[in-house]
Amino acid sequence: MDITRPLNIRVIGLSLGSFLSITFILCVVYDLIFPEARMYESWMRLLPGFKWLTFGSFILGIVESFLYGIYVALVFVPLYNLFNGLIGKNE
Repeated sequence: MDITRPLNIRVIGLSLGSFLSITFILCVVYDLIFPEARMYESWMRLLPGFKWLTFGSFILGIVESFLYGIYVALVFVPLYNLFNGLIGKNE
């Protein structure tokens, strides 16, 4: 693998978005199995409009989690590519 090759923002965005959506789903399942964990309180603070637990809110949580992954990619990938271009060429 060429270390100076730039990251693809679409690949990273889809990967992070999918990862966070799957993580959200697993956390909801965990909270349904172990309600004393009360993880839903964190989701209510992190995801605007999320309420525990309706179908619409569940879908909203998946979508918002995915969009957080896209956001991270939009910020991280250009920064990585910039610094990789500046520093990676010198090594």
